[in-house]
Amino acid sequence: MLNKEEIKQIIPQREPFLMIDEVETYVPGEMAVAYKMVDANEGYFKGHFPGNPIMPGVLIVEALAQTGAVAILGMAENKGKNALFGGIDKMKFKKIVVPGDKLKLEVKIIKRKGPIGVGEAIATVNDKVAAKGELTFAVV
Repeated sequence: MLNKEEIKQIIPQREPFLMIDEVETYVPGEMAVAYKMVDANEGYFKGHFPGNPIMPGVLIVEALAQTGAVAILGMAENKGKNALFGGIDKMKFKKIVVPGDKLKLEVKIIKRKGPIGVGEAIATVNDKVAAKGELTFAVV
């Protein structure tokens, strides 16, 4: 299990944009499983939506991307680098995510060629799919 400080040793994101709280497991270059504890005090809930707080889908995708970045940037040859979005494909949102939810984030790297790769990503809450799709990344 990696805590936030250990995650920061792998990926460059910092608060308030660090979107994962802990990494349960990861295999460099292959996969990562992380968690985001969705807190009602997060700033975006003030406007999304007042009286009906829902985690924005783009932030779920960002949390998935950061999880995938742990897998890719955890590789020795990528230490100190960054993973940027190259594309988002087949992303579907199936369940809303609200304050109090524990968002499980799983990314499996399914293709890599040079600095470009694709991760199969799925976010769940209580074993129910919240979002899933493919994320393309470029290591820079």
